[in-house]
Amino acid sequence: MDKQHRILPLFEHLTSLTRSVLPPEERDPRLRKLGRLARGTLFSCFHPDHIHEAQELYETLQGAKDFEDFLRLAEQARNIVNEGMFVYSTSVAILHRDDCQDIVVPPIQEIFPDRFVPAETINQALKADLQRADPSPVIVDHIETGNILDPEYKLAYFREDIGANAHHWHWHIVYPATWRPEVMHKTKDRKGELFYYMHQQMCARYDCDRLSTGLQRMIPFHNFHEELEGYSPHLTSLVSGHNYANRPAGLTLQDLNDLVDVQDMARWRERLLQAIHLGTLVDDHGNEVVLTPEDGIDMLGDMLESSYESKNREYYGDLHNSGHVMMARIHDPDGRYKENPGVMSDTSTSLRDPIFYRYHRFIDNIFQEYKATLPVYDHKDLDFPGVSVVNVTVNAKLPNIVNTFFKEDQLELSHGLSLKGSVKVKYEHLDHEPFTYNISCENTSGHPVGATVRIFLGPVHDELGNKLSLNEQRRFFIELDKFHAELAVGKNTITRKSSESSVTVPSSPGFSELQAGEGAHKDCSCGWPEHLLLPRGTHKGMEFQLLVMLTDSSKDTASVVDAHGGCTDAVSYCGAKNQKYPDKKAMGFPFDRVIKARTIAEFSSPNMKFQDVKIQFKE
Repeated sequence: MDKQHRILPLFEHLTSLTRSVLPPEERDPRLRKLGRLARGTLFSCFHPDHIHEAQELYETLQGAKDFEDFLRLAEQARNIVNEGMFVYSTSVAILHRDDCQDIVVPPIQEIFPDRFVPAETINQALKADLQRADPSPVIVDHIETGNILDPEYKLAYFREDIGANAHHWHWHIVYPATWRPEVMHKTKDRKGELFYYMHQQMCARYDCDRLSTGLQRMIPFHNFHEELEGYSPHLTSLVSGHNYANRPAGLTLQDLNDLVDVQDMARWRERLLQAIHLGTLVDDHGNEVVLTPEDGIDMLGDMLESSYESKNREYYGDLHNSGHVMMARIHDPDGRYKENPGVMSDTSTSLRDPIFYRYHRFIDNIFQEYKATLPVYDHKDLDFPGVSVVNVTVNAKLPNIVNTFFKEDQLELSHGLSLKGSVKVKYEHLDHEPFTYNISCENTSGHPVGATVRIFLGPVHDELGNKLSLNEQRRFFIELDKFHAELAVGKNTITRKSSESSVTVPSSPGFSELQAGEGAHKDCSCGWPEHLLLPRGTHKGMEFQLLVMLTDSSKDTASVVDAHGGCTDAVSYCGAKNQKYPDKKAMGFPFDRVIKARTIAEFSSPNMKFQDVKIQFKE
């Protein structure tokens, strides 16, 4: 608890730091080369110069000889380096240092609330604080950022969700692109595949919500010369004094003279597709490396992101990260207007922009090209001999009908902004009623067996009301849960609460709870927010199919997760920190490969059960 209390001040009131820095001669020698990225600049972990300085900082902090040395270095770095970089690198170090295991990094939305709350709301909060009559908390309302003239406004609740944006930020803290196992002395198992799968799932979830609100599925970004839709984030950056830039409709990607050309992007895409279609890539020594069914997707994820583990970064480039930077600077590519970049430059804001999902669908389509080269799963890959799923019920107020609704919440601003007292923003987010899975199954093998229970949810119809084929549907199936169950001989009933999901995390403890010694737990805040587990659904009830599949855990299990190691709440999207990914199967199995079966009956095995469910949205 003492460590937690000593860490918290590092993250408070960072938006108020001045630009003065310690002169190099007064710094710890380990920090002398840092401070290249100016304060007030928006830090981007997609920009190579930014992320390499951030890497130097987190590796220095990781190398501190003990906690006292780490704290001294961090306190000094706070007075030297860029504000956003400081939070990024210090968070990486805290999550991975053995002597920081019991420390919880405060939520990014309380550190930098200006990344999550519209500028108009921040302005109201500052005024309300000045006019306060007493020290009691002041409540201000969240001001909306658009209206129905923009069809994408219907999805604002999803794109601007504070928990979803915080998850994306935390995921990139747990899996830095520049992670060097030989320096950090910890390996990130299947990091490239997790990059593919977590983003694929965000796209699937976004499309499920698009269908819920009467919008068509998104059209992937695919042409480096296409005109992009407009977007206005209504966010300010208090560290710089500038707003996050608007993007007028009709702009196209432009060369960035200091970083990347549009033709580089096209060339990298062609080289990646060539590797996929040949089934081999060329490493940086000129050797051919086969993209195997076991490791191919992991290698491609590393190359596409692109991360330190990329087999040949010079040749295959930096497609994903460079695309983020290009889109963020599309309004001022050569910097002549000294504008801030747009939200696509920042992991804690990029989910707000509709182009994020279209761009990630484009990235996912490259992964799907690879998946299409793999053999289709046959029944022996899918079956679990001796085990059958007899019945599945989703129990809420009514069986197989779950209600969603908007719920009010509050965000504290006073730890991120310099205020006279507590000011909270009142906002709404989507939520769902609690529910339980009831799974009746039978084990006729003659001996007890261990099973991996896999639960997915997918929409039944497209935007025109036509039934989706199973192969179309597979790209929209979202993982709801994955867990272990022991099956005795004979009939078994498995029950599981929605709140126990392997995909989600509950809301993280804020500064106030951590200061009071409450809410400290060992998750990394990496995990999809619990309140967004389900798509919104429709007023009359939107039809979905739930798949429950049991597979043989003696063949599936790569390792038993050590819950004491921390960050094990949401292993499906975030893995288990510093441990092997617990499931040997491909992420997204059985929907990760092309399905040639035309009907559910043709695809299914006795160990699988498709159940019709409805999600009903209540205003």
